[in-house]
Amino acid sequence: MIYVIAIAAIWILGIIAAVDVIMSGRTPQGITAWSLALVIFPPVVLPLYLVFGERRFRGYVRARRRGLRPLDQSMSKLMSAVEHAVCVPEPDHLVALSRLCGLPFTGGNSVRLLVNGDQMYEEMFRQIDAAEKYVLLFFYIYREDATGRELQARLIAARERGVAVYFMYDEIGSMSLSMAYLQALEAAGCRCSGFRTTSRRRRRLLRLNFRNHRKIVVVDGKLGLVGGINVGDEYRGRDQEVGPWRDSHVRLEGPAVQCLQMVFLEDWYWAQRNIPDELEWIEQPPRDSGPHVLMYPSGPADKLETGTLLFGHLIGGAKKRLWIATPYFVPDEFVLNTLQLAAMRGVNVRILVPHKSDSVLADVAVRSYFRELMDAGIHVWLYRAGFLHQKVLLADDVAAIGTANLDNRSMRINFEVTAVVADAEFAASVAKMLDHDFGHASPVTAASIAKVSFPKRFVRRLARTLSPVL
Repeated sequence: MIYVIAIAAIWILGIIAAVDVIMSGRTPQGITAWSLALVIFPPVVLPLYLVFGERRFRGYVRARRRGLRPLDQSMSKLMSAVEHAVCVPEPDHLVALSRLCGLPFTGGNSVRLLVNGDQMYEEMFRQIDAAEKYVLLFFYIYREDATGRELQARLIAARERGVAVYFMYDEIGSMSLSMAYLQALEAAGCRCSGFRTTSRRRRRLLRLNFRNHRKIVVVDGKLGLVGGINVGDEYRGRDQEVGPWRDSHVRLEGPAVQCLQMVFLEDWYWAQRNIPDELEWIEQPPRDSGPHVLMYPSGPADKLETGTLLFGHLIGGAKKRLWIATPYFVPDEFVLNTLQLAAMRGVNVRILVPHKSDSVLADVAVRSYFRELMDAGIHVWLYRAGFLHQKVLLADDVAAIGTANLDNRSMRINFEVTAVVADAEFAASVAKMLDHDFGHASPVTAASIAKVSFPKRFVRRLARTLSPVL
């Protein structure tokens, strides 16, 4: 009798969960898959749904919408500081992105491309050593290797000079980071915090699917770094097992740094419920010259699918050139169709993906798209000079460089941040970098696709069905 009651209870919970999926799910495919599975196999699927099924980061949403005075005050300070730098970007259709993410496009910025890990670390370490007031850091991954220890030593030295240090990490991405590493920072006076997917410790197991994938450095509110590079030897090509690493980052000065600081602050406030006292909101002088830059945060706390809409809007607005480099190309139908339409309009569409990434499943799934892309006139290239990890989109003279991959996780589940730069000179430097990368890649040809056997095609399509969890 108890057994029958238990089974009935599980089935009822499965039906309740299926109703929740139908009412809150984001895509028809996901709604159909989860709801059917929950009704048919609730004993197996219900635990999986509790961990992986939630798509809305509700706690963070509540924190941002309660009208909490500390965040309101910081946002008011930000808008006052950049008031005279706020601009309408060129092309002006990009203003939709500003409305989506709630931060402004600003002019008068200085933007420099950092085309590998050595350049990024040289700049980051130099700026930490020169910091006068504070350093804010958020990386998805911190390794406790030579690079991680060097960062630790420089942060401790900065703290000894009286510089405030705020050190954030994602608990899943940095799960190998030891308590000893963090304790050494805290003993020196650094403030350390995980992102904390939930403020309730008992519920954290049920929020493992959410990750904060951002990589942010802000020094004294004047300099910012953002891009695809985490903290570890492999990002400098110094890990013999991983081999050469291809990545990109952006160095920023100007009002855009103040906006990047706000992105960090929202994450810090969610985790710690306090505002760092040292943060400065520096009033920016009126300047029309310099790149127009938008710091675009996206994630599962937003009302709309800001990640998907970022890619869709940039792709849909391209007129002549659309070049994309991404380590994980597993788009949904909306992004795929938008890419195909761009090529049909006569846009030069190129997609650069790694010949071999660190995910076997993603490598198999990406190849299931090749025929559909090429049938629309899209050129696909396989990078062969190491692991391609950069996240770069170049649409005419607009470049987007940040932390977001072209997959379901980045577009819907992860917290991400992207620097959208509207500037012909900067776009030319990005185009030069990508041209060099294409020179180390081989094109996918119709002949190579035609030779793929049916079993391989079947496995690729099967892997593609798992795209929501890749």
